[in-house]
Amino acid sequence: MIGFRTAVSPSASNHSHRSSTTGPASVIDDAAGALVPRAPSAALRTIDDVRDQVSQEIAVSTIMRAKSLDGVRIGVRMVMSSGDDEDFLLQIAAKIKYQLTLHQHLFAVVTTAQSATSALNTLIICGSSIEYVQRAVLLASSKFIGRIVAASNEDFQWIATIRDLGVSPYDEDALWDVVQKSARSPIDPLAPPPGSRSIDEMLAEARSKLQRISAVQAFDELRESQVGAPTFLVDIRPAAQREKEGAIHGSLIIERNVLEWRFDPRCASRLAIADRYDIRVIVFCQEGYTSSLAAYSLQQLGLLNATDIIGGYEAWKTDGLPIDLDRRTSNRSLVSLAGSVV
Repeated sequence: MIGFRTAVSPSASNHSHRSSTTGPASVIDDAAGALVPRAPSAALRTIDDVRDQVSQEIAVSTIMRAKSLDGVRIGVRMVMSSGDDEDFLLQIAAKIKYQLTLHQHLFAVVTTAQSATSALNTLIICGSSIEYVQRAVLLASSKFIGRIVAASNEDFQWIATIRDLGVSPYDEDALWDVVQKSARSPIDPLAPPPGSRSIDEMLAEARSKLQRISAVQAFDELRESQVGAPTFLVDIRPAAQREKEGAIHGSLIIERNVLEWRFDPRCASRLAIADRYDIRVIVFCQEGYTSSLAAYSLQQLGLLNATDIIGGYEAWKTDGLPIDLDRRTSNRSLVSLAGSVV
């Protein structure tokens, strides 16, 4: 449980032992027989005293509303004040840190002056460790891209001037997201998250759905005239790899990043030949790994006859099948060029 500290000045303590000061405002000087004004019992409160009290109340209220995440107290406070009232926010931040000296914490405090015109607001992120603050700074910088005018680091806090902060409900939600993600305990980088799969598992699953064929089988299929559905050999390798290793004359060059858009019959960016779901698409890459994932992706689109070549282009070349070592991207067909733009 968090207890709140209150600072009591010596003068206030001394007054508590004095007699009441509710007597008359003046007394009679016995010697002169004249009215003499009574000296005031305490100095009048200044605006600084009021600001100090209000900042203390806001700090306590912010801590009371705070959440706990992985043993860290976190919170966001939007303060209605002058947009550039940095000193007032610094008072609040200092009092939060003082109250939570023995606790891990991370807070974001921001001014939210409402204005009909564009205004600059102050954001302070303060925490019990540099690590918390650094994480929060990186996340906040990405949340408010293009709106941060100035920023500086001071000890365990970050002070930023941000344009129109608090005008949209997004801003408070974004700040909560910042402190929540920044306060989480680091996870073991070697422990995979629940539900995730390794690339070997993904590859094994993809290949379990395919009837993969050898390079020779693919060559024979392409020459077979009795097959009812159109058959296409598709090269998904990047341009640099084709330039270095050569290509297969007659194949469609459709790079991996646009493959699904080119062969989905429902897509406006499809090739003219991709107007039916029974076409035979034989995909190959350099060694037959990426092509398995690509062919499985085509099957998920509904192209159930899609498959890939075991061993890829390397197997095709090893089997002595025809290749074009002089082929360059500048000599590509119009159909192949269609694979370059989504």
